[in-house]
Formats: sequence, C-alpha cells, structure tokens
Amino acid sequence: MSVISNRFDGIVREMENTLLRAGRSAVLNMARDFSCSIITGDNRLLASAEGLPVHVIGGDELGRALNRYHPDAKEGDAYLHNDPYEGNTHAADHTLMVPVFVDGEHLFTALAKAHQADIGNSKPTTYMPFAEDVYEEGALIFTATKVQEDYRDIDDIIRMCKKRIRVPNQWHGDYLAMVGAARIGERALKELCDQYGRDVIKTFIDDWFDYSEELMRDAIGQLAPGRVTGTGRHDPVGDLAPSGVELTVTIEADPTAGKVTVDLRDNIDCLPGGINESETCAINNAMTGILNCLDGAIPRNAGSFRCIEVKIRDNCIVGRPTFPHSTSVATTNIGERLVATTQRLIAEGWPEQGMAEGACGIGAGFAVISGKDTRTGAQSDYVNQVFLGSQGGAASPGYDGWITFGNSVTNGLMLRDSVEVDEQKYPILVDELKIRQDSGGAGQWRGAPGTVLRYGPIAGEMTAYYVTDGKDNPPRGVAEGHNGAASQQYIVSSAAPDREAVTIGNESLRVGEYLVHELSGGGGYGSPLRREPGLVRTDVLAGLVSLTAARDLYGVVFTGERATGTLKVDQAATDELRAGLLIEA
Repeated sequence: MSVISNRFDGIVREMENTLLRAGRSAVLNMARDFSCSIITGDNRLLASAEGLPVHVIGGDELGRALNRYHPDAKEGDAYLHNDPYEGNTHAADHTLMVPVFVDGEHLFTALAKAHQADIGNSKPTTYMPFAEDVYEEGALIFTATKVQEDYRDIDDIIRMCKKRIRVPNQWHGDYLAMVGAARIGERALKELCDQYGRDVIKTFIDDWFDYSEELMRDAIGQLAPGRVTGTGRHDPVGDLAPSGVELTVTIEADPTAGKVTVDLRDNIDCLPGGINESETCAINNAMTGILNCLDGAIPRNAGSFRCIEVKIRDNCIVGRPTFPHSTSVATTNIGERLVATTQRLIAEGWPEQGMAEGACGIGAGFAVISGKDTRTGAQSDYVNQVFLGSQGGAASPGYDGWITFGNSVTNGLMLRDSVEVDEQKYPILVDELKIRQDSGGAGQWRGAPGTVLRYGPIAGEMTAYYVTDGKDNPPRGVAEGHNGAASQQYIVSSAAPDREAVTIGNESLRVGEYLVHELSGGGGYGSPLRREPGLVRTDVLAGLVSLTAARDLYGVVFTGERATGTLKVDQAATDELRAGLLIEA
C-alpha cells in the first residue's frame, strides 16, 4: 500500500513539474499557481501531492461535470473546464481533464488546473470584486468542453480563446503545458496498471481510502467533544459591503463518531459583486481550516474527507451561488477569511489545538498588472499577476508562523516571483522588498512578519488591479497572542506627495511612481511573556523584532549590542520586568 500510494504521488509530482517547467506565464513558471491531481473514474480524489488546497479539494465535482455532459467520453479526449457553477473554483482557474482508460474502463481522470492572468474578462484582471454579475465579469466560461479528440486539438476552441484573451500566446503556452501535464499523468497511470494489474490497483484504491479514513477518525477521536460558534470579518468592500462582511462559522467535533462538522449556513446571501464564494471554494476553504489543525501525515484524499462535513446553503456568500452571481474573487479574500476563522475557532474551542489567523486577501503585493511594453520600440500588451509580496503565516502551539507563507487558501505551497525575472519579462522596477519588522503578532509562538514591497513601471503606464483585506481587520492572535500588523498601501513619487492607494480596485502609475504595500503579519499564539527569551534574541538578531518590541511586548532585557554581536539576555532583569508586566496585565 505504501509503495503504490507513493507511486501515485510521484505521478502527480511529475505532472506538476511539467507545468512548472513548461508553463509560459509567470503565474505558472514562477509563482506555481497551479495544481495537479488524480481522481478515480467514479470521482473520488486519490492523489494530489503538493497541490494547493483551494485547487484540489473538490476535484470530484469537476469529474462529475465531465460525466454529466460527456458520459460517452473516450480515450484520446481532453476537456477544458472552468465553470464556477459546475464544481470549479472561479473562472480564472482553467482545468484540463483527461479521462484515463485501462482495459476499456474509465479508471482515472488526470487533472491539471492552472490559474490564468487573463481569461477574457471585461477588464485586464481575473479579480473583479465589483462585477455586478457574471456578464459584467465577462470571462470565457467552459463547462467540461471537449478540446481534444483522438489526441488532437479541436481548433475551434483554441481560436475562440485566442480571439478573446489579451495575451493569446501566453494563454496558449499555458494550455499546452496543461495538456502535456495531463497526458504525462495518463501515460504513467497506464504504466502503473500494466505493472500491477487493474484488479490490484482497484483493490488498493478502496483499501487506501478506508485506511485514510481510519487515520482521520483516530485523529478526530483525540479531540474533546464540543461545539463552538464564532465570527471573522472581511474589510469593507466599497459600496458593495461598506461595513465589511461578517462570516459566522460553527464547528462541532464528535470524537466518538470520528467526525467534524462545519456549518456555514448562517451567513448573508450572495452579493451583487465578485466576492461570493463558489460552492467548491466554500467547502474546501472550511476544510482547509480544519485540516490545518489535524495531523499533517494523514493522507488528504476522499477517504479522510469522509470524516469532515461542510454544511452550506443556496444563494449564500459562503455557499452555493445562484446564477448569474459573480464569483470572480472566490479563491482569495472571503476564502482566506474562512480558512483563518475556522482554524482560529479550533484554537478557541480546543486548547492546544488550532492556529491563530494568518494571511488574508490579495493586495498590491499580488496585483494583476497590465499595460504596454515599449522597451523594444514596438508596443506589446502584457497582463500578468505578480507574486512579489508575502503575508505572514499564523502561529500555532509549538510553532512560529511561516515566513513567506503567502496565502491561507494555498497554505504556503506557492512560490514568490523572482524579482529579476519579473523585471526582465515586464517593464517594471522592484525598488524595495524586505521583511516588515514587528509586523508578526507577538506571542509565546510568534506570528510571521509580512514584507514591505515597492514597485512601479519603467516604461509606459502600468495599471495594477488588486483586492486588499486586513487593513481594518488584521489577522487575530489567540490564547493571549497579539494580532498581526495591518495591511497598508500607498503611492510614492519624487514629484508629488505620498498618497494613500485604494484598498480595493485599481491604480494607474506612470514612470517615477511606485506602489508600496506593507503586508500584514500573522497572529501570535499564547502570551508573549511566556516566549523563551533566547528565541526573542534570535528574532532581534534576525531583524524580525525590534529591541523596543522585545522589551515592551516580550519583556526581555538584553545586555550588549546587536550591531557588535554581543547581545545577550539578562535573565534576572527579564524575570523582574515580566513579573511587573504580568501585574499590569
């Protein structure tokens, strides 16, 4: 069982490496905003390796859409799917599905899902929080649309995409990479079945799911029985949600049954904008928050998922959207809040479990940039999402937050762009990128700091589209841990005074202007006065925590100097200061 399970993960990793190496857009070949997975012919998630949680949890629904519209699928077919009303995350996540036949039986489906910077939206971005409906969003929607037959492209679909997408060659290169990844998966799955025999593989699948379920039930069985309800809040979204969006989450653990239930039904209806969750996102974001708090060694597949139930309702912002409500931003902002709120409630309801809140939203550090590149004399359009900033990860019992965590829905599995490659590919200059000192929430276990990013155009005008969260409601700490620092954005120029940048929307910048994003840090876990003084010293030496914060928040007193390397903890003075701070508290 162990050998075969690792073979399946190895196949997925080979698919992922294909996408990373062959993807044409920087979204794929640098940021790694893609996932590959294998589902069974009857639509159960079997293997996902390092797939992003927001991408791979819910792959079974993609398979059901394929079965629903193409019950006669055959070998050599491939299907493009990005319909958020039919199991996909949001329209920008193009999924290439290849049914894999073994001895004439549809035994697997190989999935390659890749985020696109441009998919035909009415504006050059894939994140449109104010799109009133799917029509204003304007994305090309493919519902399990056949794009290959007998291993050959159906040119009508390719032409349609090239006509509607602003950077057609970039999209087509990514499409070819997705096809290559899925076909490599198809070939490797056939070879695996040839080696072991179809019957052995089918027996393995059922046994593997049952074993995974047993491990998950055992982990949930370690929890105390209980039920907790709490809220999280997304920042205001213009006139669409001027007071922000409150999310209510109820979690119930039944250790006897080995089951956790998450109820999202007590939330507002869908809004006339693009921040609504798709059904798949609502389910996988809640599940991600739960899975973050359980043993990471448990396989994440259809077997272990039997133990987690997410209750949603129709026409709910974290539920099942009704057509034509837009879900343009489904994979980020509300979803990030849902992950963070769920894991924090676990921490509040089950001491020594769970996590603080972490990264939220996609501000200017993750903007979709566009404009005309005039560096070669001719003008060429460019559209790309940059992944240059990094938000701090949440602290948890026994662990500091993950620096360069990025986004909660992707669990730190994406990569940050190379500054130099971005500057080569696009007419931009990254003027500054550094750790934001004191931005991680103080705690016995410290939230990770965010970063400070400053960038702008070097030729022509650049427009940046982004959707910020965490300015008014920064990531919260738990168990006396402190909140992370709030997100801040502004525009600087040598020719004009600094000005605050829009929180949600777009900014156009000319040469000499820079968009600055001070990204939020993660929340802390536990009282900072219980943090090991030696760890505070390490943080000070690394520049993550200032000497002032070390004294005022952590109650740690030093002798010597940081600059000369003579900094040492004064234990007696630290004990005295901490005793006084505890009395004040």
